Amino acid sequence: MSYTKFTKLHQQSSLLILGNVWDAQSAKIAASAGFQALGTSSHAIANSLGYADGEQIPVNELLFVVERIVKSVKIPVSVDFESGYSDNPFEVAKYVTQLSEMGVVGINLEDGKVVKSGRKLGKTGILTEKIEAIKSTTKNIFINARIDTFTTKHENALEETIKRAKIYEEAGADGLFVPLAETKTDIEKIVNSTRLPLNLFLTDKLAKPAVLAELGVKRLSHGAKIYEYLVAQNTKLFHDFLANPKLPK
Repeated sequence: MSYTKFTKLHQQSSLLILGNVWDAQSAKIAASAGFQALGTSSHAIANSLGYADGEQIPVNELLFVVERIVKSVKIPVSVDFESGYSDNPFEVAKYVTQLSEMGVVGINLEDGKVVKSGRKLGKTGILTEKIEAIKSTTKNIFINARIDTFTTKHENALEETIKRAKIYEEAGADGLFVPLAETKTDIEKIVNSTRLPLNLFLTDKLAKPAVLAELGVKRLSHGAKIYEYLVAQNTKLFHDFLANPKLPK
């Protein structure tokens, strides 16, 4: 599916609700349910293959799963690419080119990970370089710059979010993802500070989708929440089955 179509989904008046998936089967189910677009969950994919979250999965294994997801559906797929699986901007850009060639139309790219290379650039600087490197090599990819000010409990989370949003917008980001921004006041101020569409993460404290749309939010995702719920159900089923072997109904 095209980058142009995916971009337009962020410009509609209604909220774009992503179906966050982790394999081809979950992608097919979400597509048949009527989602307009899908986003992969890095946490769920990693856990489903026996890895911890946080770029512990080898990138080639992630790419294999992503390709199976993209080939299984006919709606746009965006990939949670964490912080790019490298501190080298050009290495990240190479991976993103591979994703684009598979048919992926968007990525999430975060600034919350500690830079391992020892370079003196801060988190903002390293993500800026990655965005610029990707845009110089791959034109048709929607970069959703994830700002981890609220998730890391930054002492001036709102002010720092607005500061980073401007930096990432200038670097070429197409959207902003601010997980755990939850109050209407914070959301309004972020929306009014940028021209980029804002993506929020679903929590119990977040306003209902219709209210978020009125505030100017354009996209809502839920990460690994459905996957985690299903894992909990599987855990119970296996324990119950071992205690009393019978087919579940």
